[in-house]
Amino acid sequence: MPAETEGQQPVRQQPTGKLESMIGTVKPEMAAVLDRALSGEDITTDEAVVLFGAVGQEYNALIMAADELRRRTVGDIVTYVVNRNINFTNVCIKRCGFCAFSRDFRQEEGYLLPVDEIIRRAKEAWDYGATEVCIQAGLPPQMEGDLYIRLCESIKEALPDMHIHGFSPEEVLYGSIRSKWSIKEYLTGLKEAGVGSLPGTSAEVLDQELRDQISPGRITVDQWTEVITTAHELGIPTTSTVMFGYLETPTQLARHLDLIRGIQQKTGGITEFVPLSFVHTEAPMFMKGLVENVRPGPSGMDVIRMHAVARIMLNNWIPNIQASWVKEGPRMSQLLLTAGVNDLGGTLINESISTAAGAQHGQLMRPSEFRQMIRQAGRVPAERYTTYKTRRVFSDTDEELDPLDLVGDDVEELFGSYDRLVKLDTYRFEHPRHSRSAKD
Repeated sequence: MPAETEGQQPVRQQPTGKLESMIGTVKPEMAAVLDRALSGEDITTDEAVVLFGAVGQEYNALIMAADELRRRTVGDIVTYVVNRNINFTNVCIKRCGFCAFSRDFRQEEGYLLPVDEIIRRAKEAWDYGATEVCIQAGLPPQMEGDLYIRLCESIKEALPDMHIHGFSPEEVLYGSIRSKWSIKEYLTGLKEAGVGSLPGTSAEVLDQELRDQISPGRITVDQWTEVITTAHELGIPTTSTVMFGYLETPTQLARHLDLIRGIQQKTGGITEFVPLSFVHTEAPMFMKGLVENVRPGPSGMDVIRMHAVARIMLNNWIPNIQASWVKEGPRMSQLLLTAGVNDLGGTLINESISTAAGAQHGQLMRPSEFRQMIRQAGRVPAERYTTYKTRRVFSDTDEELDPLDLVGDDVEELFGSYDRLVKLDTYRFEHPRHSRSAKD
């Protein structure tokens, strides 16, 4: 929801104390932008580009301003959600240059989890205290158009109270094409089947020229926008994201933020914004040189700068800025709490997409680890539901352990992992056309 009710002007406040002194030491152009933001005004894309160029004292002032806006808007509570990722197939018809997760159906590592295994994983998550399952996957060839809808119906039948955070705009578009339904009809079917919210992924940077370079054939900017706004029209909230650190320019990032903000101003349906660092290690466009001049991900300062600018540009409309601990690791995620971030995402249990790309930060964050990170940053931990309703706030003396906190060190043995899954014959993907030929 927007920080201000519709039609109201933001409350104008002036920086004080150390922040005011810091702003007084930076270049006039930078100081003017920070002053406008701290006065409660929305900054422009050109002004966001100025912020992306912050170095030295300007960089320090940027971080302090983002932290101040965070404090005014959401206070000192930092949230997380107990959830599980279920990436039910890695087989995909698309060939995105940044994706190391997907497998062509001819490759030996392609898998497809059957519905009963997906339900088993969801039930297991519920038993360990999860309130959400995040369902995303590749786009398997010749997929039955109603597959996503049937998955939701099956999960809801088994677990009526589990929140389904499922299906990226790319998946929604694919489902609508395969079913020959309109996007609105398909989203209506998903909602009726039990989808509670959509991940605002498949966004990368919402600049068509850039998208055509790194992922030709990927969902277009206009199609992404149609899926997101139609979901909001139907009462389905979504998240929003950006992937950065490869080819994009500050101007493209600023325009991306402006597009996200514009959607939120019209619909109010975005729950959070999540910057996602490009993980280059196994990405085809970097490893195979498929695209020229690809950077090996963002620097540490780039990461902090991205989150700070996101807070400043989106603060009046999207109050929740999330750090991805899978992309950034726990130490950087903790630092980001000083740069405008107020949410650390989910426990995940099974993280496959970033792990496949070479992320080194594990597949599970225990709730007690979240709480420790938050307290060490001088903030107050709270568990939330997917749509940011608070489930419980923890005091400094609260040492209660959750079921996931009692999980031992051998997480892979208990929950499995992507590396193990792609090597199993049990769930090996078989192309529908090939399986029919074999039977004939």
